[in-house]
Amino acid sequence: MNIKKAAEMFDLSVDTLRYYERVGVIPPVGRNASGYREYTTNDLNWIYLAKSLRGAGLSVESLIEFAQLAQLRGKESVEEAQKQILSDQLEELDQKMAEIQDVRELLAYKIETYDDHIAKFKAGEMTPDKVEKLWERKK
Repeated sequence: MNIKKAAEMFDLSVDTLRYYERVGVIPPVGRNASGYREYTTNDLNWIYLAKSLRGAGLSVESLIEFAQLAQLRGKESVEEAQKQILSDQLEELDQKMAEIQDVRELLAYKIETYDDHIAKFKAGEMTPDKVEKLWERKK
């Protein structure tokens, strides 16, 4: 598959794919007889992985480290290092998801109680000094 089709497949620009390869986010892509990049299924998997991990917040530096380790295959310590990068990212993503879930619950609560709070403010039952402490609502 050529670079244009690979870029379209993952909704990335051709420049992004070139950048990913140049800086080492993905391993070097093979070339055909004319010198054009020829993407294999393995290359496409790397692009998919890189795009997914970047979307989840993994740094370019971590992706580069992961890709560089992949090119040193065969050593157990390399495989463990790669696995650790993925494990660390999973843990970080789980933390972010928990934070997002907390904020989602807060927004749902605010929407659910919005009309009641406005009515209480208008009736004078609630003032800026006499309101709930949102950070304590779960306790």
